[in-house]
Amino acid sequence: MKKRICILAAALFLTGCLPGSDPVSFGAMEDRGFGQYEVPPTFAPRTVVLVGLGDSLTQGVGDDRKREGYVGRLAVKMEEWKGVKGVVVHNLAKRGRRSDQLAEQLSDPRVRQTIAEADILTLTIGGNDLMKVVKEDLFNLDAKAFEGKLEPFMDRLSTSLFQVRRANPDAVLIVLGLYNPLTIVTDEESEFDGILSDWNAVLEDAAVADGRACYVPVDDLFITNRDLVYHTDFFHPNGKGYSRMTDRIMDALSRCGLNRLSGGELEF
Repeated sequence: MKKRICILAAALFLTGCLPGSDPVSFGAMEDRGFGQYEVPPTFAPRTVVLVGLGDSLTQGVGDDRKREGYVGRLAVKMEEWKGVKGVVVHNLAKRGRRSDQLAEQLSDPRVRQTIAEADILTLTIGGNDLMKVVKEDLFNLDAKAFEGKLEPFMDRLSTSLFQVRRANPDAVLIVLGLYNPLTIVTDEESEFDGILSDWNAVLEDAAVADGRACYVPVDDLFITNRDLVYHTDFFHPNGKGYSRMTDRIMDALSRCGLNRLSGGELEF
């Protein structure tokens, strides 16, 4: 009985209803050290939107397990994040797309509207720009073949990211790096490795400059095919390769700080 009386007295005190006392306001409670509680954005589960941009790697070409490449796998991972009750995917990527074609695609108001609705954006671009040069000089390939190619790519990438951010300044942007499929033929170091490194540096710098982007290196995941990560076309990843890419994306988001990048809206 005494225990019940104590509980009742405590309840009356907290509500300011003890005889002869003034009601206790929330402000007064804060002054007494209770503090002001803010509900975190992840408290109420919501549906989030994932939008894929770029080339065949984002499209998921080569995925023998039919799980839509790294985008489909990432969507499954996102369903486990705090405050997420479902994921809607809009994959706007297309096989063979180069950086000039990406810039052209982003001029479409319908594409910009889809981007505007995104919580997460992913991008793979540049691989087909490089492969265009490789195919032209496959049997006489050296560094000279790539001279004058990087700066225009930088300009197109900058223009594209400007268009993306004009449509959506807040979404987390995941920028994936490039890898060298020629290592299937030979894993000996070549001039192409240095070129690839330069192009990846451009992608990484663009992500850093963005402020809400995270760069994801993947070149080390696709050195030779000893781990059977390539599709039978020996260019695109297979299901195992895309799974590795997805794991690397999750590691990178942890390193970059998903919660910070999303302004507190998303968290593992």
